[in-house]
Amino acid sequence: MNTLHAIIIAIIEGLTEFLPISSTGHMAIASAIMGDHGDFAKLFEVVIQFGAILSVVVLYWRKFFDFKKISFYIKLLIAIIPALAFGALFKKHIDAMLEKPMIIALIMLLGGIVLLFVDKWFQKPAIDKEEQISNKTAFIIGCYQVLSIVFPGLSRSAATIIGGMQQKLSRRLAAEFSFFLAVPTMLAATVKSLYDMYKEQPELLNTDNLSTLLLGCGIAFVVAILAIRFFIGFLQKYGFRLFGWYRIIVGLVLLILFYTGVIGS
Repeated sequence: MNTLHAIIIAIIEGLTEFLPISSTGHMAIASAIMGDHGDFAKLFEVVIQFGAILSVVVLYWRKFFDFKKISFYIKLLIAIIPALAFGALFKKHIDAMLEKPMIIALIMLLGGIVLLFVDKWFQKPAIDKEEQISNKTAFIIGCYQVLSIVFPGLSRSAATIIGGMQQKLSRRLAAEFSFFLAVPTMLAATVKSLYDMYKEQPELLNTDNLSTLLLGCGIAFVVAILAIRFFIGFLQKYGFRLFGWYRIIVGLVLLILFYTGVIGS
């Protein structure tokens, strides 16, 4: 992975991490197009997601550093349990799926169809404040997050926001809780990936590669801050329909490219 490729992937991550269009899917497709298939490229795609996630801590710093409200941290801990369990069980499955862009394109397409109807399914929210979210609701939202682990390309953001709305959270709160949940989720994924790389291929964690990781995290962090500000306002005003059509178009285009041999599946 050269520096230009790293910058492109980091920008894609920052733009797509919090949108319901699958950052993992977009990065996997971009890497396939640019020919980045090595182990370091896979590590890069995981670690820079944590860089993007740190933007949540900065934008919502009052929430994350209000240590008087211990219930907030308990909810995040409860919500992350399903992802930790399934992530450990299905790591090989996930890695294998990410090497099959055709599968990601199909999931992208099907996920887009679902987003076309989400706003009609959940029209009567009853919860608009984080304090109203129960531990049970947090756990259920965490179970929805598992869907994005089992089906790369589905979008962690889409799965958890839909889960929140199914539990009667408002669009805004469902999106924000999805952001909050991403912090411990991606922290765990980053630590696990770095540990595995250190244990299996420590030579890849050299000075140049670490510099590339820091560059990628920095770019993803800055771009993600802008993306979050855009997404919250857009979601409240327009809902999910446009994102659904975007996913359908991207999925169809990718399938055509695979079918015609432009991109290998």
